[in-house]
Amino acid sequence: MKTVKALALLSGGLDSTLTLKLALDLGVKVEAVNFVSPFCLCRKGGCGAYDVAKNFDVPLKTVNVGTEYLRVVRRPKFGYGKNMNPCIDCRIFMLKKAKQIARKTGASFILTGEVLNQRPMSQHREALYLIEREAGLEGGILRPLSARLLRETAAEQKGLIDRDRLLSIKGKSRKKQIELAEKLSVKDYACPSGGCLLTYREFAKKLRDLFGHKKRVSLKDMQMLKVGRHFRFGKNKIVVGRNENENKILGQMRAKNDYCFEVQGCGSPITILQGPKAGKAVEKAAGLTAFYSDQKVGKVHVAFGKESLNRSLTVLVPGKEDVERLRI
Repeated sequence: MKTVKALALLSGGLDSTLTLKLALDLGVKVEAVNFVSPFCLCRKGGCGAYDVAKNFDVPLKTVNVGTEYLRVVRRPKFGYGKNMNPCIDCRIFMLKKAKQIARKTGASFILTGEVLNQRPMSQHREALYLIEREAGLEGGILRPLSARLLRETAAEQKGLIDRDRLLSIKGKSRKKQIELAEKLSVKDYACPSGGCLLTYREFAKKLRDLFGHKKRVSLKDMQMLKVGRHFRFGKNKIVVGRNENENKILGQMRAKNDYCFEVQGCGSPITILQGPKAGKAVEKAAGLTAFYSDQKVGKVHVAFGKESLNRSLTVLVPGKEDVERLRI
């Protein structure tokens, strides 16, 4: 028989790893693609996709999604989930990219680890079919873990895949997948379920604030959202480091026009002031720096500046309520 080729979306999580294994056991020649997003929460770098591909001897293409993806996040056609997660639009975006890669590799269909009804926004039956249509892949996506609960794909209709060897897993529980992993001797998978910062309330607040105050958002802006405590004072954004590592990162990431603040002579966070440098904004940033320094009360001498900390002012440590009013 002619070799059947497929392109697998490989996150490195349990479901996509099992999907890859099932396809290989069916005799499918698989290549994999891993989309790297700035919002990934997996505890292992790259979500383990590289290790999975290496273990199964499968070629892996890594695609970093850039500002084009940020535009999808900013204005999703199908809206957000509970927070700032545009799950349907995100899936459509990834699959359109995968479709382009599949054409180049000669893949007959695309594999995903999606499980029916596992995720409330994007994996119920109607959403799965909507995503297929919008991505221009109707009948072209095989989801081996739930395939027998879904309509036949073109690959099954053409006899490229034996439907009887596919599975009928559904729901949020990963119990059946974990049992299947043991049965198939799949070990050391990165995480039973992936994670996305866009689903987290605190991160969503910071992202919503950023979109509301900045027309052009960069990947660097996204990385900054992951670091420090964030505050808003009018047109100004103030970011205060939480530890030595974050202080170092903030020092490296700040723009040339940002002011940097530090209380000298005691333990102090690094604080970054973005936006207009009006007197009140400078005072607020200095006050927040003082609040999180080791000098908790009274008047605090705060050094600040652009290229160097060549200026200073003395501020009273603000009260907790005043600090919380500014917090994003």
